[in-house]
Amino acid sequence: MINYTERMSFPQVGRKEVEVDFDGGNLTSDGGLSLLSDADRVAGVTASMARAIDDCRQGSKIRHSVLEMLRSRVHAIASGYEDANDLDTLRDDPALKLASGRCPLSGDSLASQPTVSRFENSVSRDELRRVGRALAERVIAELPAETQSVILDIDASDDPCHGQQELEGFNGYYDSHCYLPLFLHLTDDQGHQWPLAALLRPGRTKPIAGVRTLLRHAVRMLRQRWPDIEILVRADGGFGCEQVFRYCDALQVQYVIGMPTNNCLKALGQATQDACQAAYDTICAVATCAAATAMGNELINKAPSDKVEVCLDGCVRYGEFLYKAGSWPYHRNTIIKVSFTRDNANRDKINPRYVVSNVKEWAGRVLDACGVYELYCGRGDQENRIKELKLDLNSGRTSCHRFWANQMRLLEHLAANILWTVIRVMAKGTIWAKAQICTMQLQIVKVAARVRETTRRVWLNLCTSYPYQLDWRLLQQRLAARDAATPKMPDPS
Repeated sequence: MINYTERMSFPQVGRKEVEVDFDGGNLTSDGGLSLLSDADRVAGVTASMARAIDDCRQGSKIRHSVLEMLRSRVHAIASGYEDANDLDTLRDDPALKLASGRCPLSGDSLASQPTVSRFENSVSRDELRRVGRALAERVIAELPAETQSVILDIDASDDPCHGQQELEGFNGYYDSHCYLPLFLHLTDDQGHQWPLAALLRPGRTKPIAGVRTLLRHAVRMLRQRWPDIEILVRADGGFGCEQVFRYCDALQVQYVIGMPTNNCLKALGQATQDACQAAYDTICAVATCAAATAMGNELINKAPSDKVEVCLDGCVRYGEFLYKAGSWPYHRNTIIKVSFTRDNANRDKINPRYVVSNVKEWAGRVLDACGVYELYCGRGDQENRIKELKLDLNSGRTSCHRFWANQMRLLEHLAANILWTVIRVMAKGTIWAKAQICTMQLQIVKVAARVRETTRRVWLNLCTSYPYQLDWRLLQQRLAARDAATPKMPDPS
């Protein structure tokens, strides 16, 4: 049986015994949370969430405000503690208490897991809608005033369920019992990609369920701030259907959306496929002749196990044509990209991809078929952002029984994602300008600190050997300067 109070012994260093125990006192391993709470304060993320929730509890019986519970939960998620059970220990962590608005040593403990879970289950559907809108408004408020164009990327992912959660269902595509959350990300004209919305959906829902609602609210909020802003909607082939095209037409936005392959598209794109194959055959003929070029030599010298694909410009072709499915009211412009390869068994492999788009010009540049397809390929970066949300912030912790409680948890993870995006944007010129969330968690938050509290001050003495001090100080100074320039709003009671 393990003795949890006995001091632990480790191998000697030199002639000295090494003994370890958890009796260090007022220390924290998350001293960098003070930087994350600064970002929360200047961006107003958790404060806007708290304003969207009605607190109907009796004031005389309240120990933990809605804002405090949201801050402790969101900051814990952002630090890598995605499980609400972690709060049973973290509720006394000095750094988390300080980030949540309590004195680190003299203040009462933060809310425990049962209290936080009851709060997450108490939020109504109307309040969830308001919280989602509040988060989207904070993201749009973070965009530069001179923004002229934005791209809205929409995609879905699986959220595996492991219990009896409401509305979970078996999805054949993902081969699991799951939810199917829908994510909307915004890319500004500076190239920064922001998480804008996250909508939890049942496991057996239609692929396009919720798309219209998210796009309508996003477009309306964007045009409220910039009436003439250019908006582009981008999505993969799972959303390539008449309903989504009709939504975009009604919202008067541009779109570039993947289209699943069918026989009619193959026939319309046959000329482009034939041209691609002819170009490839020409390249192979040049590469095998006696006067082989450098390109041809590279082809011949490839290892037998390699798939042969030479001269990207020579064996890839782009084209465009008008296409109208039976349910469409009119023809739509369709882009085709064809790549032709031949493996070592001399088998031809042709790979056509299709994109439906109404884009002729974007960001002041006229686009041909190649340009439109390259614009579409940019949507792959949203998948990286979704991976960050799922892997680094563990947004799959939707383990409450009630569906709407799980939607609240997803929004809390979205809020943590927004905070890290604020940090990443503010960190321009530092090592974190393009860092992933897991890297920022490790290098920004996980800083050992000794905490002291006096009558007039709270002291956080960070680790002297912390290797990123210059970048950390620069980021803190930028947040402090922005905080000083931002009009102060009272915290919700």
